Amino acid sequence: MRLDTALGLEDRRGPLATIVKTVLYGGMVIVFTGPLVGLLVSAFGETLDPTSFSIVPDGFTLKNFFRAGEMGVYGYLLNSFVVVGFGLLLQMLVSVFAAYSLARKKFRGMTIVLLIMLATMMLPEEVIIIPLSVVLADVPPFHLDLIGSYAGMILPVGAWGFSILVMTEFMKEVPVELEEAARIDGAGELRTFFTIILPLCRPALGVIGVFGFTMIWDQYLLPLIVATESSQWTLPIALRSLRADEESGIGVLLAASLLALLPSIIAFLIFQRQFMRGLTSGAIKG
Repeated sequence: MRLDTALGLEDRRGPLATIVKTVLYGGMVIVFTGPLVGLLVSAFGETLDPTSFSIVPDGFTLKNFFRAGEMGVYGYLLNSFVVVGFGLLLQMLVSVFAAYSLARKKFRGMTIVLLIMLATMMLPEEVIIIPLSVVLADVPPFHLDLIGSYAGMILPVGAWGFSILVMTEFMKEVPVELEEAARIDGAGELRTFFTIILPLCRPALGVIGVFGFTMIWDQYLLPLIVATESSQWTLPIALRSLRADEESGIGVLLAASLLALLPSIIAFLIFQRQFMRGLTSGAIKG
């Protein structure tokens, strides 16, 4: 739906309507892109005034990024990539297989399972963080201590109710006749799943890919309780540390903030086509 249609401006004509549209759309562009442009300009800017935030370039320098490297920001960035890479892969695998079971298999307690997943989405992260830390310190039934390891940051994000529910609802819309035809041709269940069902779910994979990446990338409390040394910090924790460190300066903090923002934008651009198709499919089916 076009923005002017939503605002009821599509039928407005004349100079006054043009001025109103220009001011309205220009204001929206400034509101949404102004902070991003200001961050980009300031990260590459010269000496910064921490009390001001300008979108007008004042010189160009890379010293903020060099200084960020000296303070270990790139190591924290690498930690974030490791966690989000393995975490997102695990989350998508769990989501597609769990969704296939919920969408295609009939078993007792399926409604209860869905209710439990919905309940996990309604609980704030702060509520479960203490029980989660206890479990990670002694994972049953193997009695493994995952505190201080990458596995402790990856495994808890491997299952997300939102991704499972999105995939479940999308797989329910895949015609059962396609599976029946594949089985008649001699295809097994796994082959049918990987060659027929999963390719048809690419839009939904784009949706859960974007949201899953953002969810894992922005994790703060989980890495905070798992990391036992500063070398294990992810970038969100490092940003909090840089903000409290007066010696680092505002330039380093803005450079690190830009590094934290770019991966989310790149992830959206990668999954953009599937993401938009997934949202459109959901709107049409709804």
